Amino acid sequence: MSDAVLQVSQLNVQFGAHAVLHEVSFDVREGESVGLVGESGSGKSTLARAILRLVHCASGRVEWRGEDLLSSPPAVMRAKRRELQIVFQDPKASLNPRMSVGAAVGEPLKIFSPDLNATEAGRLVDAMLLRVGLDASMTRRYPHEFSGGQCQRIAIARAMMLNPRLLICDEAVSSLDVSIQGQIINLLQDLQRENGMAMLFISHNLAVVRHLCHRVLVMFMGRLVEIADRGALFDAPVHPYTRALLAAAAFSGAPEPAAEANAGERGCAYRHRCRHALPLCAASAPALREVQPGVQVACHRALEPGFRYS
Repeated sequence: MSDAVLQVSQLNVQFGAHAVLHEVSFDVREGESVGLVGESGSGKSTLARAILRLVHCASGRVEWRGEDLLSSPPAVMRAKRRELQIVFQDPKASLNPRMSVGAAVGEPLKIFSPDLNATEAGRLVDAMLLRVGLDASMTRRYPHEFSGGQCQRIAIARAMMLNPRLLICDEAVSSLDVSIQGQIINLLQDLQRENGMAMLFISHNLAVVRHLCHRVLVMFMGRLVEIADRGALFDAPVHPYTRALLAAAAFSGAPEPAAEANAGERGCAYRHRCRHALPLCAASAPALREVQPGVQVACHRALEPGFRYS
C-alpha cells in the first residue's frame, strides 16, 4: 500500500442542533479497501455523503490527494467528481426509471467528456456493460425490466465509466440475495484489481467486510471507536462496542438497534452500555489512540496497565 489518497480529519456534521458526525478522522490508501461498520443510525451513510460534499460539513477537512474538497471552489469540486464515485444501497432508487440503461451508464461521459462522439461513447458503454456481466443488447431497456442484482451491476457500470480512483459503496449489496451478493463482491474485487482504485465499503454484513476489506473502521453514534487491520479486528477486537458488535452478528446476523443519542454529547457515547465505564467516561470523550501496531481505539481504559475487557 502507498501513502493515503483520502485523508479525513476532524470532520463534524450537524443537522440543525443535532451532531451526526463528531471529530471523525481516518485515511484510505491507494488500492486499499476500507470497511465501515456500525449500527443503523450511527452515521455511516452521512459520512459517505460528507466525503463527496453531498451534505454540508460543519468543520473539518476531507483531503483528496492533498487537496481539501470542502474548501474547493464548485468548478474544482465538479472536476474532482470524476475521480470520486458512489454506489448506493437501492439501485432501482438510484437509477432514473425514465432513462434507458445505455443512457444511464453513458451519462458520466456526456457530462465529463462532451466532445466524445456518439459512436465512441456507445462503444465504451457496451464494453462496460459486458465488463459487469451484462449484455450490450440491454442498452435500450429500462431499470424496471431488470432484477435487483442486474440493476446494481448497472449502477456499478455507471460509477466505473470514468475509471474513478475512489469508489464508495454505501450498503451496495445489503438489498440483494446472498448468492447475488457474492457475485457483486467478486465483481467489485475484480474491478478494484484492474483499476487500482481505493474503496470505502459501508456494510452491516461483517462477513462480507472481513472477506473484502484490508482495514475496518467501527462507528458508534457518529464517532469512530476503533480502526484496525482486518485480522486484528476480527481475531482480537479491543473496544467493548466492537466486541459486542461481532458477538451480536455471530448470534443474530445483525447488530442491536442504535440508541437515541447526540454524537456531540459530552463523554463517551458508549458508556451507557459499557460495564467497564468510569466517571472519567462521563466527563470526557476518549480520543482515538494507537494501542498496538495497526490498531487505534477510542477508550479511556484501552491503555490501562493490566486491564482486560470481559
